[in-house]
Parts: sequence; C-alpha cells; structure tokens
Amino acid sequence: MTTISTAPPPVREQVARLTHQRISTWQRSYLADEAKAVAALARLRRGAGRNAGQLPDLWDLVDTSPLHEQPRDARALSEGDLSQAEDAVHVALTLWALHQQARGTGMHQLHQRERPRGLGAAVHRLMSAGEVDEPLRKRLVRAGTAPEVTTLAQRLRDIVVLLRRAEVRLDYALLAGQLYQWQRPGGADTVRTEWGRSFHAWREGDELRQSPSTADADSSTFDTDTTDKDAS
Repeated sequence: MTTISTAPPPVREQVARLTHQRISTWQRSYLADEAKAVAALARLRRGAGRNAGQLPDLWDLVDTSPLHEQPRDARALSEGDLSQAEDAVHVALTLWALHQQARGTGMHQLHQRERPRGLGAAVHRLMSAGEVDEPLRKRLVRAGTAPEVTTLAQRLRDIVVLLRRAEVRLDYALLAGQLYQWQRPGGADTVRTEWGRSFHAWREGDELRQSPSTADADSSTFDTDTTDKDAS
C-alpha cells in the first residue's frame, strides 16, 4: 500500500501562504472601498517599520492563529519558529498597508517567472531604462545587511515608500517568507542572494509582455512555485 505523506509544508511556505491569504482578503475589500478595510489599513500602516510587540492594537488584524495549530502527525512550531514567523507576517502586512494606501489597484501581486514581483525586481523597476541607480541599489543592499528584524523593517519601509510613489507592485507573500528565512541561521545570506538574483532577473519590457487583463489581475490563488529561489 502506498502511504501518502501528510507532513505540513516548511515554515517559510506556511508564512508565505498565510500572508497571501490575509492580504488578498484585505486588498479585495479595500479596492471595493469597504469602510472596515479602509479603517483596518489605516491601523496597519501605523505598524510599518515597528516591532510587532509595540502595537497590541494590531493583534486582531495580524491574525497568525493558523501558525499555532498542531498539525496532524507532526510537531507544532517551536516558540522560536513562532516568534520569527509572526514577526515576518507582521512586517509584510504592515508594509503592504503602507504600499496600498490611496492606490486603486492591488499593490500585492504574486510573482511569476515572466512577471517578476520580488523585491530586487521591484527596486530595479524604479530605475531608468538601461541604468543602475546606485543610491537605489544601495538601499536594497543596506536592507539586506540590517542587524535585526526591526531595523530591516525600517529599511524596507523606506523602499516601500518609493515603490508606492511609482506604483510598482510587490509579492508580499514571497517577501514574508524571505523575512522568516532572514531570521534563521545563515538565512540573511540566502535572502540577500535571492534579492540579488531578483534584481538581475527583471528586464525592460517585462510588463509590456503581459496582457492588461493579466497584469492587472488580483491574484487569488497561491502557487507554491512563487516561494522557490527563482521567485525572488
């Protein structure tokens, strides 16, 4: 008899999936101009660049309860895993709320190989065609060398402000997974490599190769391929 594995996905993937679920729900409601969502985003924005523990007011919005569930036939996440996962979700949700403010299209959009939405690609899109803007590139490098997660969140906040101004979209599920990975032993090196690969992956004209209906779609399904190293 063939035994089907029911092991839960890696924590990084759990973080990415949960972030996508939470943001997709808020994003649809916000774009529909629902008062509850507009108010929620205003609250979430106050947490951008700040430690999750500083803002108990956001605990009901940054709902990480699925991470606390005991998987069948598997161990629950350790306290360390939970803390790092919750920090990653908090940072991603609050940065997205800042990014989405007063924008009529969804600023969270899942990465696809032909439509890069990783952080490195997003920063590259801010640059003039055929040029590398060193101050912008250094912002990305500086974020990757942050000494701890709160400083990282603050440096990412500065980048998100620029992305919002230019209406450059970002895959916040992917970013959340990277924020979790960044806190793990050796994880910062892995994430820096992914951001660098993403920076070089974007090419002028990538957006033009997308049909309007595809480029503007609110991605409601989560493809596990968006969490691999090529989707950074």
